[in-house]
Amino acid sequence: MYSDSREYLLDELNQLDRIIHLHILKQQQVRSVDPLQQFRGLVLSEEEIVGLLGDVSVLPKNNESCKLREMKIEQIRESLRAEALRIRERREASLNNGIYLSLNHLAQIFNLTHFEQQCIIICLAVELERKYGKLYAYLQNDVTRQKPDVELILKLLCPVPQERLEARSVFSPQAPLIKHGLLQLADNSPGDLIPLISRNLKLNDRIVDFLLEFGQIDVRLAPVASLVLPGADKSGKFQGLETRQRVKEFLYSYFGESGSVGEGVVFYCHGKYGAGKKLLVESLCDEFELPLIYGDTERMLDSWIPFGELMQLLGREAALQGAILCLVNFDHLLDRGDKSLLQLESMIEAVQTYSRLTFLLGRRPWNPQGVLKGTVFIDIEAPAPDVTARQNLWEELSEEYLGADTPAFNPDWRELAGKFRFTPGQIRDALAVAHHRALWCPAGDRQVTMADLYAACQAQSNQKLSSLAQKLKPGYTWDDIILPLDRLKQLQEICSQVKYRDVVFDQWGFAGKMSYGRGLNALFSGPPGTGKTMSAEVIAGELQMDLYKIDLSQVISKYIGETEQNLQRIFDEAATSNAILFFDEADALFGKRSEVRDAHDRYANIETAYLLQKIEEYDGITILATNLRNNMDDAFVRRMRFIVDFPFPDEVHREKIWRHMFPEDTPRNEDLDLKFLAKKFRIAGGDIKNIVLAAAFLAAGETVAIGMEHLIRATRDEMHKNGKLCLKEDFGEYYEWIN
Repeated sequence: MYSDSREYLLDELNQLDRIIHLHILKQQQVRSVDPLQQFRGLVLSEEEIVGLLGDVSVLPKNNESCKLREMKIEQIRESLRAEALRIRERREASLNNGIYLSLNHLAQIFNLTHFEQQCIIICLAVELERKYGKLYAYLQNDVTRQKPDVELILKLLCPVPQERLEARSVFSPQAPLIKHGLLQLADNSPGDLIPLISRNLKLNDRIVDFLLEFGQIDVRLAPVASLVLPGADKSGKFQGLETRQRVKEFLYSYFGESGSVGEGVVFYCHGKYGAGKKLLVESLCDEFELPLIYGDTERMLDSWIPFGELMQLLGREAALQGAILCLVNFDHLLDRGDKSLLQLESMIEAVQTYSRLTFLLGRRPWNPQGVLKGTVFIDIEAPAPDVTARQNLWEELSEEYLGADTPAFNPDWRELAGKFRFTPGQIRDALAVAHHRALWCPAGDRQVTMADLYAACQAQSNQKLSSLAQKLKPGYTWDDIILPLDRLKQLQEICSQVKYRDVVFDQWGFAGKMSYGRGLNALFSGPPGTGKTMSAEVIAGELQMDLYKIDLSQVISKYIGETEQNLQRIFDEAATSNAILFFDEADALFGKRSEVRDAHDRYANIETAYLLQKIEEYDGITILATNLRNNMDDAFVRRMRFIVDFPFPDEVHREKIWRHMFPEDTPRNEDLDLKFLAKKFRIAGGDIKNIVLAAAFLAAGETVAIGMEHLIRATRDEMHKNGKLCLKEDFGEYYEWIN
């Protein structure tokens, strides 16, 4: 019985030495004088070969009789038969006693015959000892050929010519040794220019490591794959216990019935980033005590090694490790147009060849539509935690990240759970960022604050949305809004609904009554400069959420179908960013649907209907602003949760706006007559802001306090900019300052 694989391999190598001895004896020619003495160092002599074999007496001398040579050949044959029997008995005894033998395990994985195993031994020898390179060179009569070619292997293992002809099929592209890349035809020249029997063979480096029980994955896979052993420390625990239990029961049932036969199983698990897809797979591997090998599809597609070759290497590695195969970022394979089909076929071929159980992880649903024939396909959506589960996650994970730093910190986790619909992974990331922000604070003040947590949550927003929209940094508060009281109450009610929507929908059960439309949408209508954008910023600041203003010039396209694609991207990215979407001048995109007179009218109406659908499906906050409410499509207006009309400010409100525009630190003259300005000039808050700012620069240029003259001059410039005449009755006693 062998103690381990290496002891067994050494026995096989000793047996190989006997085979080589026998072969040399058979081809040796009797010479009275060594004709190669003068070429020593350039060629391999018989004496050197005898020395490498370690037993000079084995080779007959040139002056010995043919009868003696035949006797020694027969002695080696008897020794080969006896040793072969002894090796077989020891191997079987080892396997019966549970001893792991790597070559035998390799044969089981790839269904190798005894002859194919002996081919591997011949090629393994030259990877372990340099002497075999010289022996092979001597046997092939070429000092430069230190790897065995097909002909040499056939001669060593097949003494009868008929056997050699039959054994050639072992080296065909579809035979296990070549198909699975165990042996490589190592010639650089094109294969059709060199006869098969003349082609050198090399044992794959990964197979050498496997036979010697080195467990690392193939070096070519290192940049794109990783191995996770069962029981290894994990970064969290999977939250969808019901899903996990259902998968586990299925696997026990399916593989318990089919065993090693039947169709393989492919699970496609999809969900948002951080939903726990990888944790689900890792927890199942722990359950079944199996290793797991990850392949990053995105990196594989970008690698210099062809995707199909990487998939074969990854599948073979899963088979060698006895591991479950898992491809992450699988969506990237589906987004490559015509290339996707060929690469998908490579993936399917590798999965069906090497893996009985495979997991594919992505972010969006996928329907294979029959491409996985002969494989059981099961779709799993990673569950999104509800508000209660999110609150529990914040509380549990905060002890891991913040417990030592915040002894007296008791944040409102329910508030964070309600505002930010994060996955477990996003919550973990946000806590880590908050912890790092606290570390950056001055010594003695390194305690996580609520501001740190909100900033960390906002940092989880998807940065891709910035390429489609402009991120607005809220700079206004409730004190900055000058509106009628009923309008202010409407804005505050919007904030209240956002804060408590999870209580209403999840705790009180209203989610079960509404299959869609759980998001919050609002229409802000009113003339320019009346505070629509300011109000959106105030809401974002109050809720401490990111605000993105949609750039319509980047959305609307003259090409049919492209507008819908842009809108799809916006809402897809917004769904992962927990942001407020603000569509300014929305009537340009959400205008009334027109009578269909041509194809462009029809597609314009399709765009409007499509956008209405996306807004209703979006679970976040959408604010639409328009200067002309009457131009908005009636279907849009009816479906708005809130409609806030921003009236043109009257004299009283204009005066409040004038006074509120001056910061406390601004130097002002006593001659400021803001009541006069509010009465005489019927302008909106946006125009007032422009006038006050321009007057401040005029005063700063003169290094004096802001006076009435500066405001009059700035008002004149603003009226000229808007195409209005400056009439004396408007400016009254200050008219002389406009020139």
